[in-house]
Formats: sequence, structure tokens, C-alpha cells
Amino acid sequence: MITLPSEISTSSAMFLLAVVQALLLLVLAPLFSGISRMIRARIQSRRGPGVLQDYRDIAKLMKRQNILPENAGWVSKCMPYVLLSSTLVVAMGLPLFTRISPFGAGGDLITAVYLLALFRFFFSIAGLDSNSTFSSLGASREVTLGVLVEPILMLALLVIALIVGSTNFGVISTTLASSWQYPIATLMALVACAFAVFIEMGKIPFDLAEAEQELQEGPLTEYSGPALALIKVGLSLKSMVVAAIFVSVLLPFGSAESLTLSAVIFGVIFFFIKLLVAYVIACVIENSLARTRFMLTGKFTRVGFGISVLAFVFYLTGL
Repeated sequence: MITLPSEISTSSAMFLLAVVQALLLLVLAPLFSGISRMIRARIQSRRGPGVLQDYRDIAKLMKRQNILPENAGWVSKCMPYVLLSSTLVVAMGLPLFTRISPFGAGGDLITAVYLLALFRFFFSIAGLDSNSTFSSLGASREVTLGVLVEPILMLALLVIALIVGSTNFGVISTTLASSWQYPIATLMALVACAFAVFIEMGKIPFDLAEAEQELQEGPLTEYSGPALALIKVGLSLKSMVVAAIFVSVLLPFGSAESLTLSAVIFGVIFFFIKLLVAYVIACVIENSLARTRFMLTGKFTRVGFGISVLAFVFYLTGL
């Protein structure tokens, strides 16, 4: 009888957990998108679509024909798969249910930031690839939003990494669950991260996730059929992943400290409760604000960047 070393069996179990949690987020991403739309409709005194409407839309699109412009290149054809694969790798590396990153290669803060940047990069250049004026405007809008938001998220996460002494998600999660060495700097960094996550989830006044006729989804005007279905799943998954970064890595309370079955099951339940609370709070804040001109977005993002800079200053002063 051949016995495998414990290190190999443990690594195999962790990789399996990484795959399972990524697929679980992929399957549930349209559901949370539907919950968000339902809450928005209820707050606005509308009936709105059901929570399963996104699944029905995706099923309809999967039955239709893929149509792309004649002058579309490889970027337009590859974009849906890049969106899904990049977010799935980030989802695999997050310590969602445990305080250990199940996929070490993708469980690094810098890797996750670059993968999310790759998501936005391909989403933007796909709008330029079709040579459509409307798509190009949407792509320019997406690039501008990335330039305004990504520095906030990167600086805030950098402060937390400096406090913890590591860029590994598992180490950050474990350290924040035990103690805050620089409480004021950590709190300010969490506020800045929450600000950036709110924007990345596509919320008012910065975005509107169901504005298919507006510039936000301009890069998608040339897509149809299964490709459009994959893109919609990718956008929902990205919103879910960035929210998961906040509730699992930065607020790791309730995550499993050991790899026992009962602890992991409790971690799964507690994670989705935290994620649902985050979606509800984001929807309430979203519907408490009015939409504004996109050109004024820079004035709002200055607040978030200022908070992240303050977090860095407090870290340097030892607070």
C-alpha cells in the first residue's frame, strides 16, 4: 500500500478547495447580482425583476448566435474568456472560508491587483477593437474610472500589507483576525478599501450595473449570444470577488481556523452572510445617492485617495 506524504495530501485538499470556492462564486454571481437588483427595485418602490432573472437572461443568450463585427480582431474574441479566467484565479487565491489562502500562486495581493487590472485592460481595448464610436466612448470611460479608483485600492492594500509584513492574503487574514498593530492606520485603510470596493462593484453615482443603453456598457454593444453571456457572468463575478476581498481578507472574522469539515462549513455559511450584508449595505448607500455627471467622478475619488494617504501617514507615525 502506497501512502502519500501529508504535505502532498494537504496541498491537494487546498487546491481542491480553491477550485470549489471559485466555481461556487461563479455559480452564485448571477444570484447576488439579482439580489442587488431586487433590493434596488424595492427601495425605489418598483416590482423589478426576480432574483433569478440573470440566470434566465444568460440561458437565453447561450442559445443565440455569436455575432461580431467583421473588423473585430483577436482581442474581441478573447475578451470574454480573459474576464472569466482572471477573476476565477483571484477567487481561487482568496481565503474565503478559511484563514489560509488555498491557492498560494494566486493568493498574493500584488497578483490579484494585476489580474483585476488585466480584467479592466481587456474590457477597455475590446471596445476600441470594434472601431465603434459608442464602444470607444465606453472604453475611454472605463479607463478613466480605473485610473481614478485603482490607486485608492492599491495604496490602501499596500498600507495593510506593510502593517502585516506580507502581501499574502492568508497572512493578512490571519493577522487581522488576531490583532491590529496600527489600529488607526488599519481602520483608515479599511475605509479607503471599502470606498474603492463600492466603486468597483458598479454602484451609483459612479456606475449602474444594468445600464445597457449607457456608456458604461459601451464596450458590449458589439457582442451577442454566448460571448455576451460570458461577459455578463464575468462582470457579476468581478463585483462579487472585490466584495469578497473586503469581507474575507480584511474582515476575516468567522473564517475557519482549521481544515476540519465542521469549521469549513461554518466558514462557508459565515462568509455568505457577510457577503450578503455587504451587498445590502452597498445597495442602501447606492439608493441614498443621486447619479451625477461622470466628469465629476474625480472629485468624489479624491476623498477616497485622501483617506488612503492618511492611512499611510498614520502608519509612518506608528498610530
